[in-house]
Amino acid sequence: MKNWTLIYEGFEPSQEGLREALCTLGNGYFATRGAAAESVAGEIHYPGTYLAGGYNRLKTEIAGRVVENEDLANMPNWLLTRFRPEGGDWFNLMSVEILSYRQELNMKEGVLSRRVRFRDKQNRETTLMERRFVHMANMHLAGLEITILPENWSGRIQIHSALDGTVINSGVERYKQLNSKHLEPVKTGAVDEDILYLLVETNQSCLRVAEAVRIHIYSESERIKFERKLIEQPGYIAQEFFVDGVQKKPLKIEKTVSFYTSRDFAISEPAVDAVEAVRHAGNFDELLQSHILQWDHLWNRCDIRLTENDRAQMILRLHIFHLLQTVSRNSIDLDIGVPARGWHGEAYRGHIFWDELFIFPYLNLRIPVLTRSLLLYRYHRLPASRVAVQGEGLKGALYPWQSGSNGREETQQVHLNPKSGRWLPDNTHLQRHVNTAIAYNVWQYFKTTGDLEFFFTYGAEMILEIARFLASIATYNKELARYEILGVMGPDEYHDSYPGAEKPGLNNNAYTNVMTVYVLRTAVKALDVLSPKRRHDLQETLGLEPSEIEHWQEITRKMRLVFHGEGIISQFEGYDQLTEFDWEGYQKKYGDIQRLDRILEAEEDTTNRYKASKQADVLMLFYLFSSEELEELFKEMGYDFDPECIPKNIEYYLKRSSNGSTLSNIVHSWVLARSDRPRSWELFQKALESDVSDIQGGTTHEGIHLGAMAGTVDILQRCYTGLEFHEDILFLNPSIPEGLPQLSMKIKYRGNWFEITATPGSMAIACDECEMEATKVGFQGEVYELSPGETLTFDIRREK
Repeated sequence: MKNWTLIYEGFEPSQEGLREALCTLGNGYFATRGAAAESVAGEIHYPGTYLAGGYNRLKTEIAGRVVENEDLANMPNWLLTRFRPEGGDWFNLMSVEILSYRQELNMKEGVLSRRVRFRDKQNRETTLMERRFVHMANMHLAGLEITILPENWSGRIQIHSALDGTVINSGVERYKQLNSKHLEPVKTGAVDEDILYLLVETNQSCLRVAEAVRIHIYSESERIKFERKLIEQPGYIAQEFFVDGVQKKPLKIEKTVSFYTSRDFAISEPAVDAVEAVRHAGNFDELLQSHILQWDHLWNRCDIRLTENDRAQMILRLHIFHLLQTVSRNSIDLDIGVPARGWHGEAYRGHIFWDELFIFPYLNLRIPVLTRSLLLYRYHRLPASRVAVQGEGLKGALYPWQSGSNGREETQQVHLNPKSGRWLPDNTHLQRHVNTAIAYNVWQYFKTTGDLEFFFTYGAEMILEIARFLASIATYNKELARYEILGVMGPDEYHDSYPGAEKPGLNNNAYTNVMTVYVLRTAVKALDVLSPKRRHDLQETLGLEPSEIEHWQEITRKMRLVFHGEGIISQFEGYDQLTEFDWEGYQKKYGDIQRLDRILEAEEDTTNRYKASKQADVLMLFYLFSSEELEELFKEMGYDFDPECIPKNIEYYLKRSSNGSTLSNIVHSWVLARSDRPRSWELFQKALESDVSDIQGGTTHEGIHLGAMAGTVDILQRCYTGLEFHEDILFLNPSIPEGLPQLSMKIKYRGNWFEITATPGSMAIACDECEMEATKVGFQGEVYELSPGETLTFDIRREK
């Protein structure tokens, strides 16, 4: 099981926040951080629980203005369970002598366990064992089991078990000056002696959330009766009771919890249904077995297996585990997106950015129905995006850089630099490229699945409306006879304006311009895919005239790109005029310069002055497109594309990146996979460590980096295998590093399941679960047919 478990030996207070994020349990509906059951929010612990899409808005007066932020609200803490020997202190790891400590996340079964042996001030030795799950099959249920074993004493034990709705959002230090109280108490109550319930409501979005808990106590395997004292306060309900502790005899507290909201399907009222759910639920072990079974089914199709590298395998499974906890089959029809930091903490306020670009490829090849649902989150916000574009005096649909509940732009107006203590304007809403990512995701989903029903009904409309927006921000420069896109930001967030400029924004960001051409060309292809009747109806509904489509084609032929040096694609117009940055000097001065923007602002300087990037920008083009695809795009725009320029551009921008984003190592590993496999593998391994080793210096405790986690998985499944889909052919063009002896995985393509096994010298693809029709497989310039029950095996010709 060593490849399936994340293990921590010893209690380290400074590491608890990180461990709690990485040991979060969830099921795509709600998630709970891996905090100790007895803990409360403070400097060491943060026991947050989050509902997928559970947002609420609050206003704060700060930096001379009133700002409104929409946050992922911290929901009531269902874990809270404390105990103490009668007359003693409540158990607290900070006030006892810890004799042994082990925490284990079992990813195969979705179970978090903890075992602590300690000695208190009265020399009583006790072993505490804890297990918990958030049920993957029944999305409304969770379970907590706490076993207390007196080792050298007997006596009465006082237990306090609660549902705490008085929690606030305080998990991100730099947000603490903002209003943070999202929940208002509605009611509490006790039912059937052993069941408690709590009902709260978010104070702006008016979302009602109910939790119910059933508390049973067992001495060894026998359930015992005891007198319960009810404690009720606004937003808080608990039971306190005394039970007899007997030396060497385990005492087990079993807490079965349900979680319901007013948005749920097939309910009467959240509190009513929460109570009914725990009343009829099985015991801890019964629920655990059905939970483990569901995880077994998931891993059967979702695992990627590596050989001879235990740590890489363990971390890879950790990344897959958190992907499947953030979005799962339980997420389907919930009207939620994929948050950049998961439902694991409060960083980025639970908002949805462009990380879908890195996440969907894995889901497309395992659970495509889930990708479909997540794309519908974007479709349902198409009306809001149309309103946003009207406010700009443009056409089509403008999706926000940060999205939350209803699709308005949620990017904060000001952000805090913790190094200087200053609140600064936030211009990241100018990252219009998020729209190109959405269109790209729709098209890639369609290419992978062939889901015509989705594409006809939803997908094509999104692509066309995004294309209209992008065409409307392209302006014609008569002198250059080229179209330009002005006043935007690229993926590299270090540059949001020109040095000394009064207005934010940059001109002709290469990534944005090329992606715009890609989307406009894809929009024309989308129209060709539609049936004549659907095409006519959609064009009529949108008022899309042939002249507008002709305009798109003109833009694609005349879009401007800026170059400098010998074939270097300029990140944006004027990039070559910026000052080279003193990387060596600043690394000596500060050591870690990943967040160079904060360092320079604290020095009253700005990254806008330098050739320095936070993360991949131009290099994103080599991440998303093959050399052949880029050659086609550049040719369409009227530019020559020499594949030899790719390594030049990669080296140029790698030297000028601070890797201030966890996505940097993903993109850099990918783009080096063909030209420098050892370096690609080295960066892949570094990317694996992003969260588990918290390489950004203390950000993971606020929430995992889901895009980076998914990106590591995608490097294995698509980059190193060369897996692509074009014109109904599954192509393989492997580039397996020597550090990867073997990988094997299952993928789902056009409704069929395939098993792929790759080594540095060979590749095999089998179709044991295919329908009768043969699948076309392309490999090194040849196309083969793979029939059901067959296996194709290829030798990989290594480049000299």
